[in-house]
Amino acid sequence: MLSEEFEIIDLGVFLDQAAYKPWGYSARHVTHAQGAKAMSSFLNLDEFRMSEKDVEKGDFPEALGLAWTHVNMTDHTGNHIDAPFHFGPMVEGRPAKTIDEVPLSWCFGPGVRLDFREFQGRDVGPGDIEDELVRSGAELTPGTIPLLWTGADAHIDDDDYWQSQAGLSPEGLGHFLDRGVKLIGIDGYAMDVSYNTMKRDQENGNPKPFPVHFVGRAREHMHLEKLANLGALPRPHGFLFAAFPIKLRKGSAGWVRPVALVPKSHFEGSINQDEPATFV
Repeated sequence: MLSEEFEIIDLGVFLDQAAYKPWGYSARHVTHAQGAKAMSSFLNLDEFRMSEKDVEKGDFPEALGLAWTHVNMTDHTGNHIDAPFHFGPMVEGRPAKTIDEVPLSWCFGPGVRLDFREFQGRDVGPGDIEDELVRSGAELTPGTIPLLWTGADAHIDDDDYWQSQAGLSPEGLGHFLDRGVKLIGIDGYAMDVSYNTMKRDQENGNPKPFPVHFVGRAREHMHLEKLANLGALPRPHGFLFAAFPIKLRKGSAGWVRPVALVPKSHFEGSINQDEPATFV
């Protein structure tokens, strides 16, 4: 439990935001009136029929049934965690975990926001990570969930969303994994090197599309993508982060609602800004 009252900060986006191919999204909303018609129809099917008398639309209050939405999307739509299986079929000599096999303990823990907004279009390396840890007073310990703040969420509805984020170099990723990190989040389109790095390699005849993802074939870990609102966190550390994936059987990823649990005292300024909160 938290040792004091806390606020829940929403760090998520809508499912239909940045729904690029192949991660498309479509939705069809069934109204209450349409719901009454559909519900009366299936309640009159033999397997659901309750009596010889048909159910009519007017049997529902105000002739309005229930509303629902039909959604068509991939498991990489909106905020989602990439399971180890997304990166490849094997990791560290074992079958890679699908999202339903991922330990939930990997998806909850102390959060650390690392500010790389000045790195737009270039990659973050081990030295950059250490410099930001020193600047923020944060620490990386096993189970910590680093959240990379690139500022890209401000462009999520623009054509240059992908191009606007900072990247993470393979060496930077290794720096996190060496410290026992299992889940890393980013407020951009993808957890990988920058668009500029991939573009340069392609132009130089050495194409390496999304190389950081393929590190997942050698070292087991997960990515959380398309975060937002990281600027709402009053401090870079001292909060808990949670993003539990939906239980999608054999999924390569799982949709999440990412949130930060932040002690109210962080907003009130009642303790030193660099003093971590106490969790018991």
